Amino acid sequence: MLVAKHQNTIENAVKANQSRTFYSQYPEHPKAYGDEAHAIGVQSYQQMLNKPFKQLLQTGETGWAGEEVSPYSGEVLGVTYPLFTVKDLIAKATEAGKAWAKVPVEQRAAVLTETLDKIRDHFFDIANATMHTTGQSYMMSFQASGPHANDRALEAIAAGYDEIRRYPGNLLWEKPMGKVSIKLAKSFHAIPKGVGVVIGCSTFPVWNSLPGMYADLITGNPVIVKPHPKAILPIAIAVSSIQQALEKMGYDPHLCQLAPDTSEHMITKELAEDPAVKLIDYTGGSSFGDYIETLKGKTVFTEKAGVNSVIIDSVKDLDAVIQNLAFSVSLYSGQMCTAPQNFFIPEQGINTNAGIVSFNEVVQKFKEAVEALVNNPKMGAGTLGAVQNERTLQRAKEAAQLGGKVILQGQSINNEEYTKARMFTPTIIELSSADNNIYEQELFGPIVLIIKTKDTKHSVQLAKQMAQKHGAITCAAYTTDPAVKEEIRDEMNSVFTPVSFNLTGFIWVNQHAAFSDFHVTGGNPAGNASFTNQEFILKRFVWVGNRELAE
Repeated sequence: MLVAKHQNTIENAVKANQSRTFYSQYPEHPKAYGDEAHAIGVQSYQQMLNKPFKQLLQTGETGWAGEEVSPYSGEVLGVTYPLFTVKDLIAKATEAGKAWAKVPVEQRAAVLTETLDKIRDHFFDIANATMHTTGQSYMMSFQASGPHANDRALEAIAAGYDEIRRYPGNLLWEKPMGKVSIKLAKSFHAIPKGVGVVIGCSTFPVWNSLPGMYADLITGNPVIVKPHPKAILPIAIAVSSIQQALEKMGYDPHLCQLAPDTSEHMITKELAEDPAVKLIDYTGGSSFGDYIETLKGKTVFTEKAGVNSVIIDSVKDLDAVIQNLAFSVSLYSGQMCTAPQNFFIPEQGINTNAGIVSFNEVVQKFKEAVEALVNNPKMGAGTLGAVQNERTLQRAKEAAQLGGKVILQGQSINNEEYTKARMFTPTIIELSSADNNIYEQELFGPIVLIIKTKDTKHSVQLAKQMAQKHGAITCAAYTTDPAVKEEIRDEMNSVFTPVSFNLTGFIWVNQHAAFSDFHVTGGNPAGNASFTNQEFILKRFVWVGNRELAE
């Protein structure tokens, strides 16, 4: 019955994966979930505050702890989570995985899609939890941690379902040999690699975690989710929903466990280094990501830091381009892994439909557009969100000390609803191409660098160099010249960086769509994996074939 219930959804997701056309199982607009859903979600979230989180179906805790603080209110959430020993987590995952590995992939896919429907019932709780742990605006919190995260998870389910069904489970193999033939009964099995660990980040605790979790589960592996200590609640709600759904369907809830810890006593390394852990998904800074990638005997999927570039050569409508880019750098205060940082603009200016616009005028227009956006009483606060942590805020405040010419000094602004919100507007700094010591690094947060180059060819050369040496997840480019467009595409693609050309209006370089866009290519230092290509799935299991003489 469960397979029949979800078969159409799974098949549609498989088709979308293959065709790369638009598909979304979970509507991104809050109104699609009913008029009362928002209010119920707020109430549910508030009822979780200042008490132990007891929705998890895990036992044997050694204590309780929690340290989350809202970037909006400045108040401690007061939610505490059960702490577990690594040994206990591994033992329960291993035991749960034994039976799960034998469940046919058709059944696994249906079970997992059912768990996504249960997460859907908590989209609004998760949205509020995301907002008050990450600093994302409410709308971004809802979309990223709800529908978009679920779509990415379904994408992983569909990819795993498709790959494991690629070869027949059983067949009769016959080789003619003259008057006789050899007959073998053969069977092919996709054997899971073992316990998976998903290490979450503080800015996108659900969106970045669900793909790895569901990629592990669809390929038959149990998974342990190790959230960032500052952003546990959103993914805790998701994991508890998964556990409760699994138990209701007759499966061991320890297939998906939460492993909370504290900043003072982190268990990440102990978990990652345990011999029983075979799969690790990691999102976060490059230094720890580099360490994860060195672990022997593990299959590792990383998304680390990158330096994302914008190349401006020529445009039709400069104002439309500037508006688009101003929004891109302001969205969630530059705390998205896809946010642009380095803007490469030729010193002679750029061609537009209205003639050549000088370098200084382009910079001035960009400054004015950012100022107008962040100071807009209707759009500013909602676009910027709040800064997730003090370290990012301090980096933003000290940006002017990096060097170069400060075009726009970032500043704290007021949020009418949350007077204590940790908010800071983008700082814009102009540099020369010789200032590579400044722009050859990721400056996470609301910091934008505008680099004056000799010409577009020089811009492309520098952007390519950034991606090759330091990694890049996105690249935005603007040109009206087909030959230049081809050059930018070829050069950036050669260092495994995707390019978004000539975006204006309501689509931004920051956005990646499930079932269509590959998030991170896995080909440069920004990360070794991609949501969701075949490698993201195939490396989680091993094909093993058995044979015997057929009578």
